[in-house]
Amino acid sequence: MTNDDEIRRHDGPLLVLTTWPDAEGARELARSLLHQRLAACINILPPMTSIYTWNGSEESGEEHQVFIKTTSARFDAVRDVVTKTHPYELAELIAVPIVGGLPAYLQWIDESTS
Repeated sequence: MTNDDEIRRHDGPLLVLTTWPDAEGARELARSLLHQRLAACINILPPMTSIYTWNGSEESGEEHQVFIKTTSARFDAVRDVVTKTHPYELAELIAVPIVGGLPAYLQWIDESTS
């Protein structure tokens, strides 16, 4: 079973995480997802420092954490938009099932993405 299979089995709201190197690019991603009804809300956090290993070397850089509220039904399309528009060779893309929350808010996510 692949990780995407787990997402499809969840059949509910998701929190999708990615990072972006600049605020304007993150805002463009957010607008694209909203206009396509692929997300209900996107949060873009202020710059942070990321330290990571890439190609065997320690690297660091400034990035913005992006939180995307969507549904498992929209995950494939969200993934496609992120991977097609992301400037990195390998984009961060992590999906976390939302297993609880204010029912009206979770319903709003569903309605906003359908």
